[in-house]
Amino acid sequence: MPVEMSNQRFEELVGDALDLIPDEFAVAMDNVVILVENRDPEQPTLLGLYHGIALTERTSQYGGVLPDRITIYRGAILDICDNEDDVVEEVAITVVHEIAHHFGVDDARLHELGWG
Repeated sequence: MPVEMSNQRFEELVGDALDLIPDEFAVAMDNVVILVENRDPEQPTLLGLYHGIALTERTSQYGGVLPDRITIYRGAILDICDNEDDVVEEVAITVVHEIAHHFGVDDARLHELGWG
């Protein structure tokens, strides 16, 4: 049975997870927005998604583009958690995972580092 949690509380947990990002990375994030949605319509079990151009792939031609998007999927995360502590942990992992993509870190490397 999925964990019950208000949208407001879930968004607070996403904010708490963002606070875990070291300052040197937080200030280096550029042109990116963090969103919370219930589910990805095409992959309803997806926990998070980075959509954009990673910092490592941006060239001098980069400019005038909409912000990159990191979406955290509330419903999918709540589905796999047994209690609020699990949600706190999964939100933190998912936020760090998707921010790492913004910095150009791929899934294979994230799994090696324990953030898969």
